[in-house]
Amino acid sequence: MFNALFGLFSKDIAIDLGTANTLLYVKGRGIVSNEPSVVAVAPGRGGTQQVLAVGHEAKEMLGKTPGEIRAVRPLKDGVIADFAVTEAMLRYFIQKAHNRRTFVKPRMVICIPFGVTEVEKRAVRESAENAGASEVYLIEEPLAAAIGANLPITEPSGNMIVDIGGGTTEVAVISLAGIVVSRSVKVGGDKWDDAIVNHVRRRHNLLIGERTAERIKMTIGNAWSMGEPAQMHVKGRDLMAGIPKEITIDSDEIREALSDPVEMVVEAVLSTLEQTPPELAADIVDKGIVLAGGGANLVGLDLLLSDRTGLPVVVCDDPLEAVAMGSGKMLEEIDLLRDVALV
Repeated sequence: MFNALFGLFSKDIAIDLGTANTLLYVKGRGIVSNEPSVVAVAPGRGGTQQVLAVGHEAKEMLGKTPGEIRAVRPLKDGVIADFAVTEAMLRYFIQKAHNRRTFVKPRMVICIPFGVTEVEKRAVRESAENAGASEVYLIEEPLAAAIGANLPITEPSGNMIVDIGGGTTEVAVISLAGIVVSRSVKVGGDKWDDAIVNHVRRRHNLLIGERTAERIKMTIGNAWSMGEPAQMHVKGRDLMAGIPKEITIDSDEIREALSDPVEMVVEAVLSTLEQTPPELAADIVDKGIVLAGGGANLVGLDLLLSDRTGLPVVVCDDPLEAVAMGSGKMLEEIDLLRDVALV
């Protein structure tokens, strides 16, 4: 009787703890939350930080807060940069998944970038345990992304996945439920936003914020010419006159702005292919490369990678949700989870 009740109140959850977005998967319900990894904090009593908002509400505050309130991203390049704020964010998502019941102790799967240090693994594990998890399993993001993209990772054949997140890009060749070759580079959607901010400042003497840069990227950002350039009106602060100003930019110049950070992704893919064993490389020639993560939505990125590698490249269904879906599927196959989880 007790075990049945415990199972009812402690639903297992999987978290794609990303630099840009955090997705939450609850066993039996699927993905229940997709919110920005942003927390608004203010000074509290005794030198502590008081959490004012998390997720969408906190992101709306980015660049708009008065002096004492800070809207912060507690993860940088896929790993924890602010331990206390990450813990508060995890606690918020756990309570949200369980309708704000605070006594729930769920089993938790958390995805982390490939090749993180032992210190970084321990930071994630301790944050989750302090936030209320009963058990914590750490899964490497490329594996979770491959499972979410429905690749046959347990078979003895090569599967290549490129997971482009907010802070990191993970490139991996997977066979027999293990990563054979992998490359992780600290470039992703955030670096692309920075490149747009810098380009607009240099070319137009206009200062824009990161939310505006993200909107530009999602509206007219591209990695491959798709015909007639698209245009967009952008507002910011004129650096010469110091007053608000509106300009018009087009997709061609944004492609130029993104060329350097996008090239870093291409180089990571080429480098991984060079290190791939020949038998697995032969499989990739047939199967091609699969793109996942929010960065996979950049228009024309698949065409650019196909042109540079000579291989077929496809974007998986719902690339932003691939890692969360893959880690969620692990909850259904607990034996596989224990095999691939990091110790």
